[in-house]
Amino acid sequence: MSSADVTRLVVAFLLVVIAAFLAAAETAIARVSRARVHELAVEGRRGAVPLSALVDDPASAVNALLLVRAIAETTAVVLVTVTLVDLLPSEAWGAALTVVVMVAVSYLLVGVAPRTLGRQHAESYALAVARPVRWLSLLLAPLTRTLIVLGNALTPGRGFRDGPFASEAELRDLVDLAERTSVIEHDEREMIHSVFELGDTIVREVMVPRPDMVVIEHGRTLRQAMSLALRSGFSRIPVVGENVDDVRGVVYLKDLARHTFEHRHGDSVKVESVMRPAVFVPDSKPAAELLRDMQAQRTHVAIVVDEYGGTAGLVTIEDVLEEIVGDIADEYDTGAPEIQQLPDGDVRVSSRLNVWDFAERFQIPLDHDDEDDVDTVGGLLAKRLGKVPIAGSTVVVDGYRLVAESLAGRRNRISTVLVQRIEADPAPAPEQTQRADA
Repeated sequence: MSSADVTRLVVAFLLVVIAAFLAAAETAIARVSRARVHELAVEGRRGAVPLSALVDDPASAVNALLLVRAIAETTAVVLVTVTLVDLLPSEAWGAALTVVVMVAVSYLLVGVAPRTLGRQHAESYALAVARPVRWLSLLLAPLTRTLIVLGNALTPGRGFRDGPFASEAELRDLVDLAERTSVIEHDEREMIHSVFELGDTIVREVMVPRPDMVVIEHGRTLRQAMSLALRSGFSRIPVVGENVDDVRGVVYLKDLARHTFEHRHGDSVKVESVMRPAVFVPDSKPAAELLRDMQAQRTHVAIVVDEYGGTAGLVTIEDVLEEIVGDIADEYDTGAPEIQQLPDGDVRVSSRLNVWDFAERFQIPLDHDDEDDVDTVGGLLAKRLGKVPIAGSTVVVDGYRLVAESLAGRRNRISTVLVQRIEADPAPAPEQTQRADA
């Protein structure tokens, strides 16, 4: 073995060490939390400031580390290949031995060992490597951005501006792995995934729709508003003018109670004198952004407007939080079951029952139009009926009679539907009926 062969092997070994160092750095930086890094910066720990910059912009660091690691590993493979081809009598044997050796080295010394150390000592290692990694990411930023642009141009479909290496999908996989290894519970995993999904959710998907809004006219008195609040159970009620599209403000139960108690003239004072300005948001606004705005403005309710400026519904901070933590029930929520078996064989279902759950429960095939247009049993009832259902409205769906049973809310919306199985009748029943005296 010549001195040149020894030099090439030593350089290849050093390049493998560098690649391992970079793999450990990438794992450690990805492992530390942003909140912990900011605490370290406040404490004045050495390396906390550059580490804070890295965790605020992880894509640039990951791109630089991957590029240098790819260069180091590729160069090491080339040097080992040249050396083994010179030492062995056959080039084929030299190439084959290189594959075996470098695969084992890359897997063990670059893939497993440094990543394990990076996870075990994430905080201390991240602080130690933060400054050089920060310099490296700034130095190689133009090159990595250029390569990402070229990669996106060669890849079908829309690419990623910061590269595909630090993605939400990887974080989701990490959360799933944490659940499988019993680091977190199933409910915690679901909550974390809900946080990710909140970024893709818009206000239209979480709002209370316009037909279900409880509102009060601006000319009503404080006593009438108090009565409506107590009957409906809502502590914040929009005040409207000519119609629901003319929202003039929001009246709060606390304001109503205070004015009624202090002045004792609730029969003469109009509700518009105590209402507060309403907050309006577009129905296409991201729910995560709305939550931040509500926190900053210290408001709990906003009026949702559509693209034409009309009122589409309203949204509360509770509606957004329920997308993360699930349904929030208080002492006044009845908690009635969505499906209730009655003694006579009929079944009472909630009008808000998902239409897919309804179809599965009763083995009813849905038309393609129903699948696309409606989401609830109440929506299916209205679509088959062709008008807004009232108490007693009836439709027949694949051998079952759906009867709008009870009303709820200020607008008398259908709350429950009675499902009756139709026995074989000699005379066919009409497909759609509605009480004539409604």
